[in-house]
Amino acid sequence: MLAAAAFAAGAVNAVAGGGSLISFPALVAVGVPTLAANVTNQVALLPGYVGGTVAYRDELRGQRRRAVALSVTSSVGAVVGALLLVVSSQRLFAVLAPLLVLVAVGLLAAQPRLSRVAAEYASHPHARTVPGRGLHAANFAAAIYGGYFGAGLGIMLLAILAVGLEDSLQRLNALKGLLSLVVGVLAAVFFALFGPVHWDAAGVMAVASFVGGHAGVGVARRISDRALRVGIIVIGTAVAVWLFARL
Repeated sequence: MLAAAAFAAGAVNAVAGGGSLISFPALVAVGVPTLAANVTNQVALLPGYVGGTVAYRDELRGQRRRAVALSVTSSVGAVVGALLLVVSSQRLFAVLAPLLVLVAVGLLAAQPRLSRVAAEYASHPHARTVPGRGLHAANFAAAIYGGYFGAGLGIMLLAILAVGLEDSLQRLNALKGLLSLVVGVLAAVFFALFGPVHWDAAGVMAVASFVGGHAGVGVARRISDRALRVGIIVIGTAVAVWLFARL
């Protein structure tokens, strides 16, 4: 069950984002406590980010200066978010989990609108090419969210980058993928050292998510973006209701 969920999550993340809304509840369903399920899920889905960054290596050329600057902000934010998660009580996270799932669902529902806004900003000169303080602050806040929960982080980052930087949407999307990878790596390392990772589940899901991110893309692309998004939103909303009912 976990392998199938991780495979689907890897494919969905590669196509539309929101894969954690499939893999996270799968872990909870097999009996992993919500806090441990979130930690394990973040570690397990990390290989998918690696594949995406490698695929976008051409678009990342020429972005070293701002990528390094924003990666520093992302690293600090990810560690802060991961630390907040580890020191949270199981009860507190159990209460927050359905709310965080609804945040991720909201970001996914708003993705078409956010993508249009991002495209509009990216197509008109409006901002600097070097990150300013406002962009660093927004990126830091997003990284904290990513280190704490993570679902919907990519959608959030792309909107922030499009407003704060002047560049093509494809190059900003590549930068978004790299920053998501940085947040994922820092959070995963922190959780590996200090978090309640269920390594048996994480190992199975890591392999499946990597395979899903590659082989599963062809399957996922046969479904329209709208149908895929609506399906995940329905699943995510049902998961939030289920998590509320478990309190």
